[in-house]
Amino acid sequence: MSGAGGAVVYFSSASGNTTRFIEGCRLDELGIATYRIPLRANEPALAVREPYVLIVPTYGGGDVRKAVPIQVKKFLNDPDNRSWIRGVIASGNTNFGEAYAAAGRIVAAKCQVPLLFTFELMGTPEDMTKTRDGLARFFSGRADGNS
Repeated sequence: MSGAGGAVVYFSSASGNTTRFIEGCRLDELGIATYRIPLRANEPALAVREPYVLIVPTYGGGDVRKAVPIQVKKFLNDPDNRSWIRGVIASGNTNFGEAYAAAGRIVAAKCQVPLLFTFELMGTPEDMTKTRDGLARFFSGRADGNS
């Protein structure tokens, strides 16, 4: 399969849930590079200089003010990193009601890009397939909003 191009930038806590989700999407097979935002402040900062979709978990236990992980805020506070974002995918917990996947809505609004997809917790195999197929369409210019 020809590469779709583009990249995915993601944040995963020490639990590794988002990392496992990314691995399950098998984006490398599509030519979509993946970059993890560093977990710890003493790790080298991530600098991305190509179009990417951000995959972000929602934090805060239902408190929208704490929904976006600090590491993601730090990454996006770099104007160069922020200039390459093209969309957002977010995970969340439906038990948090209105705060479900709030990190994705917040980042999408602040960066003026679309919220492409949301999934619960670690995601299902169907969520991984939808994300994989949707990103392939998105980066090939065939994003039709039906993913």
